[in-house]
Amino acid sequence: MENKDVSIGYHASHEQFKPSHLLSLVQQAEQAGFGNILSSDHFYPWSENQGESGYAWSWLGAAMQATSLPFGVVSAPGQRYHPAIAAQKVATLCEMFPHRFFIAAGSGQFLNERITGQKWPNKQERNERLKLCVDIMRALWAGETVSHKGLVEVENAKLYTRPSYTPPVLGAAITPETAEWVGSWADGLITISQPPKELQAVVDAFIRGGGEGKPMHLKVQLSYDQTKEKARQGAHEQWKNNVFPSALLSEIPTVKGFDAAGSMVKPDELEPHVRISDSAQEHIEWLAKDLELGFTHLHLHNVNLQQEQYIQFFGEKVLPELLKRK
Repeated sequence: MENKDVSIGYHASHEQFKPSHLLSLVQQAEQAGFGNILSSDHFYPWSENQGESGYAWSWLGAAMQATSLPFGVVSAPGQRYHPAIAAQKVATLCEMFPHRFFIAAGSGQFLNERITGQKWPNKQERNERLKLCVDIMRALWAGETVSHKGLVEVENAKLYTRPSYTPPVLGAAITPETAEWVGSWADGLITISQPPKELQAVVDAFIRGGGEGKPMHLKVQLSYDQTKEKARQGAHEQWKNNVFPSALLSEIPTVKGFDAAGSMVKPDELEPHVRISDSAQEHIEWLAKDLELGFTHLHLHNVNLQQEQYIQFFGEKVLPELLKRK
């Protein structure tokens, strides 16, 4: 019997695929049995090999109309996006598609945010700005008129089109320190796959900070192909630039800089940052352990380019078994 308390979804990577292709992929994912869609939201890809950078917010309206699934996006209000504009676009999607959308708010990466020409703040200031932006968005969703001076400037902003409920805001966190902090203000957690011990530390910190009982989302980075060697090679071609600690990833300023860092990564060094296997059973066991940690939503990102066969294979061999287990 399918477990209604767990959702296993598909990650739509705008850095790797054209928006038109992603639209087809999310429709295929829905037909295959995936339960949600998570969208990236970057200005640049992580490498020249990825080579795409579609605008998530234009795509989201089309993709939500083309499917009936819930959607989420990981986004960074505060520099590239003014919080009043971020609040407006979230409110519009939530009015059009009630209770089908969440925003996960993060502090951003220099690669994407630097395009505004503003100073790139240190991590503490970025966190302060992020929390301020969330407060501003929530006030606007509540119908308040907002003015603010400080890390962000808002003057006499008011939203006239709002949903009938307050949109949920998850907090994006990779380290236990950030997870504990977001537990105090976010409606839920979103993090990325790590070895079980490290992931458990993030979960414990989120709960300790005030997150007990709140939904927890996990973006799982994996690579499936018909052979393990193909899966490893596809992951290396597309995702070797993304295996570094978040403190480094958030500070690299250019795509060339990411390519330079990734050039030092060998195929056999991708694990455990990417779960590489051609075995349905191995992927099932890994994902089952994630669910045991208390995650309510898994967003599966197959980091190689072979998406159609991945969607079909996971829809037939992996999703049904997982949803029976939990």
